[in-house]
Amino acid sequence: MCALAHVFEAHGLATVALVAVRPVAERMHPPRALYGEFPLGRPLGVPGDAAFQHDVLRRAFALLERPEGPVLEDHPEVIEFSETPLACSLPPRYDPDVPEAVDEARALRDAYERSRAARDGRTSVGRVAEAAAVPDLVAAFVAIAEGTPWDQAGLPGDPISAAHDVRTYYEEAALDLVDVSPDPGAAEAWFYESTAGGRAVLAARKAMQDAGVPFAFWFYMARATR
Repeated sequence: MCALAHVFEAHGLATVALVAVRPVAERMHPPRALYGEFPLGRPLGVPGDAAFQHDVLRRAFALLERPEGPVLEDHPEVIEFSETPLACSLPPRYDPDVPEAVDEARALRDAYERSRAARDGRTSVGRVAEAAAVPDLVAAFVAIAEGTPWDQAGLPGDPISAAHDVRTYYEEAALDLVDVSPDPGAAEAWFYESTAGGRAVLAARKAMQDAGVPFAFWFYMARATR
């Protein structure tokens, strides 16, 4: 966005960038930028808090009064990125004849659908598969973790996109199982540390690494620190 700001300004359009990584703005020198020390993916700060979000926008648009730049200002409030797993219950085992992670993914379908309906049908699941196929993606990751080559496990696309669909499905389902909008770090920690599906993705990632699969196919199946 910092680079695009320069392009737009060169064509006579005044811009303000909401910046999530301050060093990037320091290097790119956008004409006007407001840095918020908020979790990535939440440029306006607190979900569902209209007053907070309006304050972010008010401070950002106020920078338009500064005709010359570069201008880089900080929002005064900091929102910490939580690593504490979300307190979210999981459904009990239903079918003991399938892997736990597959059974779990199937059981979360109703919660996912309720969550999606609450957002007027919007979802980020769908890079390589729709929600109905997420248990199949999980089954493929279980197979990879057990030694099946990733390109023979039945994934409909690349492992990174498939892992994205599984994690997103779980995190969107979790929105129906809690009473507040969870911190993204808490939702991520819950997926990887508290669910069988998350453990299957990490185990598959490790198996691919150990098998010498090229870095580009497995590294971004999860955040680098995992």
